[in-house]
Amino acid sequence: MRKLPMKRTKQLCDSFLKMGVPGFDIVAYHRGECILRYQGGYSDLKNKIPVKGNERYNVYSISKPITVTAAMQLWEKGLFKLEDRLDNYMPEFAEMTVKTPDGIVPAKNPILLQNLFEMSAGFSYDLKTPNLLAGKEALSPTCPTREMMRYLAKDPLLYHPGENWRYSLAHDVLAALVEVVSGERFEEYVKKNIFDPLSMTNSTFLLPESERDTLACHYCFNRETGEITEIGPNNGYMFGSEYASGGAGCVTTVDDYIKFAEALRTGKLVKPETLKLMTTDRLQGVQVRSYSSENIYGYGLGLRCHKAGEVRTDFGWGGAAGSYLAIDLENELTVFHAQHMLNSPNQGIRRKVYEYVMADLTEREEFIRMTEEPLPQTNYTLTY
Repeated sequence: MRKLPMKRTKQLCDSFLKMGVPGFDIVAYHRGECILRYQGGYSDLKNKIPVKGNERYNVYSISKPITVTAAMQLWEKGLFKLEDRLDNYMPEFAEMTVKTPDGIVPAKNPILLQNLFEMSAGFSYDLKTPNLLAGKEALSPTCPTREMMRYLAKDPLLYHPGENWRYSLAHDVLAALVEVVSGERFEEYVKKNIFDPLSMTNSTFLLPESERDTLACHYCFNRETGEITEIGPNNGYMFGSEYASGGAGCVTTVDDYIKFAEALRTGKLVKPETLKLMTTDRLQGVQVRSYSSENIYGYGLGLRCHKAGEVRTDFGWGGAAGSYLAIDLENELTVFHAQHMLNSPNQGIRRKVYEYVMADLTEREEFIRMTEEPLPQTNYTLTY
């Protein structure tokens, strides 16, 4: 294990505590060796229990890289094509409609499987539509993943498939697709093909009720008052006890997730050419503006990705409670940062983690300049 001082990165993470984040845990690997493992703050703020490094977290949307990897394993086996229609596998999506200023109209295009990966299918992230609430009531308390999709298919799309980009439940649909194509429950497929081979023993998409107390304390931050509220272990993106949300349902630890990230980087989960396909920018036209106002990254098959001309060469994603993944094939670097606070005050600057690690690792001037940019100033009086 080759540890480096990584002073800039540690100072950045320490500043998160001053912003209001109760605790964090970060790990970085370079060329397969751990160069940084650093924790700070508390996993339990009320009882002043420090972060120890073995905490389990709801990582929310950073579940998505695992889901798209599982699906692309099946793609590699030739079990589907990206150009296939979704209704060939899930017939309820055959007659989709679209909500327009002129009312509800038939969709001009069928949903293709590639639209699920690309977030271009037209779905929303509204978990409380009348149809989804009806599904939750009818299927309660289990709400199996595949069965809930029959209710989602009744909702009108926000735009015609392929014509825009919108963050949505598309990767929950992708998890259901994995079930249809593999013939296994999504959580079982992931366990057998990703978690077990990598010895990710503390990771799951369906956390049993008996293990709820193994999670780190779960918080929400009020940006107006600085108040920190403990919100309990439940993940609001889960409809029921058997709903394995491919987009937001994973529970994991830092030690486990870095195993996944390193395995993805080194070609142990999908072939290098498959990973290249996943991390090639697919945004076109209006999708570019819908995706990001900063225009720093592109978007591939379920992953933010390197954009030509940008100094950042990483890909990855992040989660609603503050987790963040950056994998850089060119520099043989993997970084994973975890915390457990919704609406966290550092949510908008998480990409700085990668920039600071690169500055510490390479001393490249362009990254050093990024570390000299001012961070947001906070004047919160933290209460609990």
